[in-house]
Amino acid sequence: MKTSAPGKTHWYIPDAYLPSSGLGEKWEGHESVCVLNPSDRDATLRFTLYFGDREPLVTPPIPLPARRNRHLGMHKPADLGGVVVPRDVCYGIEVASDVPIIVQYSRLDVTQPNFTLMTTIPYAEG
Repeated sequence: MKTSAPGKTHWYIPDAYLPSSGLGEKWEGHESVCVLNPSDRDATLRFTLYFGDREPLVTPPIPLPARRNRHLGMHKPADLGGVVVPRDVCYGIEVASDVPIIVQYSRLDVTQPNFTLMTTIPYAEG
């Protein structure tokens, strides 16, 4: 049985953007925050969304069971406890967890003639 696991408790994604392009089409622009909990303890996550022109949005607690992974669609309010992320607005994301986790961010950009899938491992602390 594992006693400790890799990961961090605070993750930061400064370049988030949920495009409106492609809504209702075969290829809808979207972004996801993928979270992995490799520990033996259940995690509770909270997302804080930061904007340049308004106050931050904070999600209710989001559960992440031990030794599980979730793909949280920023375009799916149900994944974020009902929080609706505005489209076509630049923002940043903080993912806070009470146990160390691993986070990956991906965006499908359909605004260009050739679609682009971008993915990155965010900055982490703690």
